[in-house]
Amino acid sequence: MPLHYQSCTFRYSRRTRPVIDRLDLSFSPGNTVLLGPNGAGKSTMLALGASASAPQEGMVRFGELRSTNSKTLHDYRRKVSWLPQRAAFLPGMTCQEHVAYVGWLKGMREREAWRAAPAMIERVGLTAKIKDKVGTLSGGQQQRLAIAQALVHDAELLLLDEPTVGLDPNQRRRFHDLLAELRGSVHVIVSTHDIADLDQAFDEVVVLENGRPKFQGGVAEFESYADSESVPGRRLESAYSALLGSVEL
Repeated sequence: MPLHYQSCTFRYSRRTRPVIDRLDLSFSPGNTVLLGPNGAGKSTMLALGASASAPQEGMVRFGELRSTNSKTLHDYRRKVSWLPQRAAFLPGMTCQEHVAYVGWLKGMREREAWRAAPAMIERVGLTAKIKDKVGTLSGGQQQRLAIAQALVHDAELLLLDEPTVGLDPNQRRRFHDLLAELRGSVHVIVSTHDIADLDQAFDEVVVLENGRPKFQGGVAEFESYADSESVPGRRLESAYSALLGSVEL
């Protein structure tokens, strides 16, 4: 079930240029990486997709559900889960308490959320930490816990905004492993400005520039934009540079 943006325009004030400008885009099922330089509109685009913001023009749909329809907004938010750049944690709670609490906030019954939490924690590889306080987890473990809390209410689409910021190389690798494990069970859209986040965990690449898509296609098609003389380990950077004119690392 695709996330679809139809003629979407969004600006933060009437006097500023649009951050998202007449955007028409449908995301394919699977794992998508949303690339673009800082200020390209990636975070705004995901906030629109999560119904945290509303477009001044156009609309956002997930299947037949519209993000701005107040009558079905609860259903929309059950299906589409969003992790902003700075996920909120309750450090004094255990991992199970925290995930269950978020499930309850999402509309689950208290007992239902408590029973669902362990399965989600196991899904992200944190069962050994289930009784530990959230505040004792490492940055990478908290990132996994954030994904567990996003999935606890059976979301079908997961929107992750710059999820690898602050992670060390090993934590980043484990995060990508988790994305690969989630493939097929939930659709995932990950925004990043770092080309290093693009790997084989993704099925689709979207490059955003000034609020509009510059490229959409598979990883192999994206890599085909690389300079023929680029070294193997730098081909993705070369492709990104060819599309946008420069690479921000």
